[in-house]
Amino acid sequence: MADAEDVRRLALALPHVVEIDSDGFDFRVGGKGFVWSYPERRPGKPRVIRTDIAVLYVGDEAEKQALLLGEPERFFTTPGYDGMPLVMLWLGEVDLDRLEELITDAWRMRAPDTLVGDLDGTAD
Repeated sequence: MADAEDVRRLALALPHVVEIDSDGFDFRVGGKGFVWSYPERRPGKPRVIRTDIAVLYVGDEAEKQALLLGEPERFFTTPGYDGMPLVMLWLGEVDLDRLEELITDAWRMRAPDTLVGDLDGTAD
C-alpha cells in the first residue's frame, strides 16, 4: 500500500525532477508533468486535491485502456481526461515496486531523450 510520501520519494529520486508548489504533489521533468495529485471536481463544489489518488502520464490511449481494463481495482479515469494519455491510480491499491515502475515509466515518457539515456546508462 503506497501513499503520497512514497510518490514524492520515488519521483524526486529521478533525474532533473522539479516539484511544483501545490496542495498535494505535482512533479515535472523538462517542464512536463508526469505525476500529480488528482484535482477532483464536483459540480457546484470547490476543487479538492486528492493525495490518495495519483494522476499518471501513460503515453498513449492503448496503454491507458490496457491499464483501465486490466487493473480496474487500481486505475480509473473521468470524462475530464477523455482523449488524454492520463490515468488515475488509487495509491492504497498499489505496492511500492509497482508504484516505482509506474512513476519511472511516466518520467521516461516525459523526460528529454538525453535524460532518459542517462538513467538507462545509454547516453552518448
